[in-house]
Parts: sequence; structure tokens; C-alpha cells
Amino acid sequence: MKAPSVSQLKRLMELVGYVIFPDYSDVPSWTNGNEAIHAVLTDQLSTITTITDPDKMADDFVQALPEIARLLHTDALAVMHNDPAVKSMQEVILCYPVVKVMVHYRTAHQLHLQGVPIIPRVITEMAHSATGIDIHPAAQIGEHFCIDHGTGVVIGATSVIGNHVMLYQGVTLGAKNFSYDANGVPIDMPRHPILEDYVTVYSNTSILGRVRIGHHTIVGGNVWLTHDVPPHSRVLQSRAIEEPFFQDGAGI
Repeated sequence: MKAPSVSQLKRLMELVGYVIFPDYSDVPSWTNGNEAIHAVLTDQLSTITTITDPDKMADDFVQALPEIARLLHTDALAVMHNDPAVKSMQEVILCYPVVKVMVHYRTAHQLHLQGVPIIPRVITEMAHSATGIDIHPAAQIGEHFCIDHGTGVVIGATSVIGNHVMLYQGVTLGAKNFSYDANGVPIDMPRHPILEDYVTVYSNTSILGRVRIGHHTIVGGNVWLTHDVPPHSRVLQSRAIEEPFFQDGAGI
């Protein structure tokens, strides 16, 4: 059985990047991006025996590209608005790993919505390998999404993220536990967090389970969070307790 080609899927992502951000791509300007995407994607979809009409499925994806582009431009603007170190949109597109990750994720998510197996995971894993940011293609992420720095971020398959959400490096949106069927196989059910609009989560925080973080909430760094949080909250790590163990030559 023929398998999808990683090299061809990399080519697909180069073409998607060209269509989304043509001013920042090294794909030749004479390329007809939509036609090239359709051709590569049709070829790769043809490797999956459960897909009966790869040409139609590729056409549906191309029709979705304007909405993918709109969302990705909001993500780039979110970086501009959240990082005072940014000097230009060119810097955002060329230098920030979140852009690469979100181009891959939003492409993979659209294919996931169309019922395409395996290919969405290959696409997101390419970005994961390049950036250290792991977003499952089934996760739902709204517009104006930003990850600063990014290495070590994990977003699980049933995560739901609203608009204008900001994550820092090392954040995990994961499952607290799993349910199993009678044969001991894990059940694919909602098990990851819901982050409402305008939530910020600082570095190395883990939010686990099907918990809801209310809108306009700030979750500080190094927090372990397994319960719902109401809107407009601030969740911070407990202060360290300082005790003078060593005074006047005394030990512990």
C-alpha cells in the first residue's frame, strides 16, 4: 500500500505558505499556488484507500484557503500586538515559530475537518519537529492566537481555545486521566481544557482535564491547574516559604 510522502507534504506546506504570505515566500512568483496545492494534495490524498474522490476533497481544501489565510493573518497580528520586541510584520513571518506552527496547524485542522486521516498528523508533526510546539490537528483554536517563544507547548486533541488567547513556552493543555472501554482501549472523549477568549497562560503551566478557564483570565507561570476558573480571574503560584535554616552556624 502506498503511503503519503513526507517530502511532498513539505512541498504542500511551502505552497500553502506562499498563498498565505506571498511577500515572504521563496516559491517562484510565477507559480499558480492554488493549482499547485490542488495537484500535490490530490496526489497525496490518492494514497489513502478510504478516500473515494481525492480531486473533490482537494478542491474543497482550496476553497477553504481564504478563511485559513484570514485566520493566519490574525495570528500574525496577535504577535505584533503582544510582543514589544517586534519591529515589523516581516520579522513576525520570517522569525517567529508560532507562524510556522499555525500555518501547519490550520492546514492540518482543515483537512481533519474534511475527514482526512493520517495526513493532518504528519503535517503537524513536521512543525512539531521544527519548533518544539505540539498542536494536535483536532484541537479547536480561534483567531488572534499567539504563542511567545513556544518550545515545549503541548495542545491536546480535544482542547478548545477561544479568540485572543496567549500562551508562553512550556504550557501544557493536557488530559488528567483517560477512560477505557471493555477491552481496555482508551476512549476518545473530551479530556482537554477549554480556554475562553482573552486568556493568558504563562510559562511552564499545566492545565489538565476538561476544565474551563473563563474569559479574561491570567494564569501565572509554573501552575498546576485541574479545576475550573471563573472569568476575570488571576491564578498564581503560591509564594515560596523562606526559612533561615542556617543562622549562627546552625544546620538543618
